Amino acid sequence: MSTIDRLALQGIRFYQRWLSPRKGFRCAHAALHGGESCSAAIARIIREDGLRAGQPHVAARFAACRTAHVALRSGSPLAFGTRTQVQGMCCCGPIPIPFRCG
Repeated sequence: MSTIDRLALQGIRFYQRWLSPRKGFRCAHAALHGGESCSAAIARIIREDGLRAGQPHVAARFAACRTAHVALRSGSPLAFGTRTQVQGMCCCGPIPIPFRCG
């Protein structure tokens, strides 16, 4: 594992431990589909493929999260029956992430 991979994983662990618990919502992909959050998915991709080789998978995950956000926000039938209610919006970087309440 390269130095950049280790640094990226340390950054993700810092985010998951100190920032994520305080923000009060999940990523849209996890809120809609269940399973792992984007930070967990990106960490897994980095561990399996490395940051450089995993870049297309990272981009695909963020695109899927954006699609999930749009579905949740629009009330799409895709989001029908989801366990999450979207109450607000936080824009962290290029992807707006819905607040999760309830």
